[in-house]
This record gives sequence, structure tokens and C-alpha cells, in this order.
Amino acid sequence: MEHDERFGHARSVTLPGPLALDGGQSLAPVTIAYETYGTLNADASNAILICHALTGDHHVASVHPVTGKPGWWVRMVGEGRPIDPARHFIVCSNVIGSCMGSAGPATAAADGAPYAMRFPVITIRDMVRAQAMLLDHLGVRTLTCVGGSMGGMQVLEWGRTYPDRVQSAVIVASAARHSAQNIAFHEVGRQAIMADPKWRGGDYYESNDPPAAGLAVARMAAHITYLSEAGLTEKFGRQLQARDAVGFGFDADFQVESYLRHQGLSFVDRFDANSYLYITRAMDYFDLAEEHGGLLANAFRGSKARFCLVSFDTDWLYPTRESRSIVQALNAAGAAASFVELSSPYGHDAFLLEAPELNRVVDGFLRAGGL
Repeated sequence: MEHDERFGHARSVTLPGPLALDGGQSLAPVTIAYETYGTLNADASNAILICHALTGDHHVASVHPVTGKPGWWVRMVGEGRPIDPARHFIVCSNVIGSCMGSAGPATAAADGAPYAMRFPVITIRDMVRAQAMLLDHLGVRTLTCVGGSMGGMQVLEWGRTYPDRVQSAVIVASAARHSAQNIAFHEVGRQAIMADPKWRGGDYYESNDPPAAGLAVARMAAHITYLSEAGLTEKFGRQLQARDAVGFGFDADFQVESYLRHQGLSFVDRFDANSYLYITRAMDYFDLAEEHGGLLANAFRGSKARFCLVSFDTDWLYPTRESRSIVQALNAAGAAASFVELSSPYGHDAFLLEAPELNRVVDGFLRAGGL
């Protein structure tokens, strides 16, 4: 099957399913929104799947239809970039459970009403199974997987669940399981949403009056974890927001307060509160070693893929030790693995921001594998 979408094209496909889920339920039909860039070559060997993070989507290198902003990884994907439509057939899909066109809480169930909280609880592996269905539809058998944060979890899951399909894997700022601290931060966000009276047990779609306040607070709390203390201090310090003295009240006296409020308010315009619940829960359930006697190396036994792991020295959400433990497991399993820790003041968000070193690492790794 030949595809020529050199400059990207947003699509949606509804596959008949059923998609078997880890929770014991199944999903059918399965709608997946995705974008493609570039051309699949004759032997279908140049496919790269990009996996997005928690609040990302498939608009990886094209203008976002809601915000009007450039794609979330235009620094990495595009002409002359490490992931280049001139060389690669690039696929990025919106994960199931999300709210940008793939099957999720806001989509219609068999009775025509939104699933809301009737949508089945999903896992990272369920997301990957849906991606595999999409790639089958596109005629892609073998691929390279690239992703950061939750996207890196999906890449790792690809390596475990479909070891015969993955040629190379790039995991950036990620982990093989969610820590207790990360689960705790997610629970704060979920409780903020569910404590909002407008959540209504998840049934807020018909009223078109979502729990915006709760979702904004969830985003504010999460956004703090994406940054570093040094980065926050450098950018904001204790500078006041448009005033010469503190107001002795509870308005946004400090610039950092105003910044977080802006992040929260802008987020509710593009994301669904129920999707936030489902996707954060999927991340919390992620533990690649759990089904392998707690031995992470056993998840990669027999893998022929090449792995590249990248961490950032100021990322305290997914610190370098998480990447090192994955590399050690890959080495124990006899898999080919490379690792680098990069320096950045931007914390976890560094992989989304200007990072020439990251571009050089990814470009070199892909080219070494013939891509």
C-alpha cells in the first residue's frame, strides 16, 4: 500500500474491531485519528510511529485545529529535521481514550450517547494494540517507534508486545513504570476534576458545561511537575505580576501564579476532563516488569530491536535513574541499547523545547539504523 502525504494530512479511520482490552472488556468499532507525513517506500521499511504524551495528540507537525499553534514536535519532525518526510513515512495517532478524534469518553457509544464514564478503563498496552490495528490498516508491518514521556511508555510497550515488528525504538524522558510519586500527582488532578460540581459523574456533555475549574487545577498541578525548580526560578523568581507591591489578597500577585492560571485556563479549551481521568489512570497502571516476575529484563527477552534512551538532568518527574534502569534491563536481556543524559534547565518539558543535542542524538541513531 503506497501513501504519499509529504506535508501531513489529518485523517480518521473506523476499524471494525473488536479491540480486546486488558481490563477484560472489548471495544468495537475502534475509531482512530491520525496524521501521516512522507511516503511509504516499496518494501515498507521506512515507517516511523511517533507516540504522543498525556495531553498531546496526532498533530505532531501541523497546525493544531483548536489552538492554531504549530504541531507539538515541529522541532523534531519536518523537512530537514531528524524525522523527515523526505526520508520517512511518519505516522502519529491520537491514543484511544483521548479527545481529538480517537475513541474515548466523548465519542458516541452504541446508543448514540457519549460513552462518558461507560468507556472502558484502558492501559498503555491497549493504546498500543489500537496503534497496531492502524498500522495494519496502513500496510505497515515493521517500524521504528519514537516517543517521549507517556509516548516513551508506548514505545517500550511496543518493544514488549510486538518485538517482531519493532526495528528501532527511541524513548525520551520516560520510565518503565509509574512511580508512587507520579501516581500521587495524578490522583490530585483526578480528584480536582471529580470534586468540581460540574463533573456530574462524567455526564456533562449534553449540558456543554464541563468541569473547567477542576480540569484547570489538574493541569496547573501537573504542569509544575513538567518544569524544574531552576527553570521556574530563572523565568519567574518572585517577580510580581503587573504590580509594584503584593496585594494582600488572593489574586495572582506573582508571575508564576499568573503563568499557572493561564496554563490551566488555556488547557480546558482543547482537552476533555474525562479523557484526563482515563489517560492518567492508564499511565498509573503501567508497569512493564509486573507480568515478568518483577524482572524488567524479561520483558525484552528475544528482542532484536535497537534501543536509544535519552534523559534530562533536571527532569524530576522521570529522572535519569529511570532510564538507566531500562538500559540495564536491556543489557541483561542482550538487546542493543544506547543511552545519554542531556543537560537542560527545562525539566521534563525539555524534550518538547529547543534541544539541539536531542535532535543530534535522534538523527544519528536513526541514520545508523538505515533510516
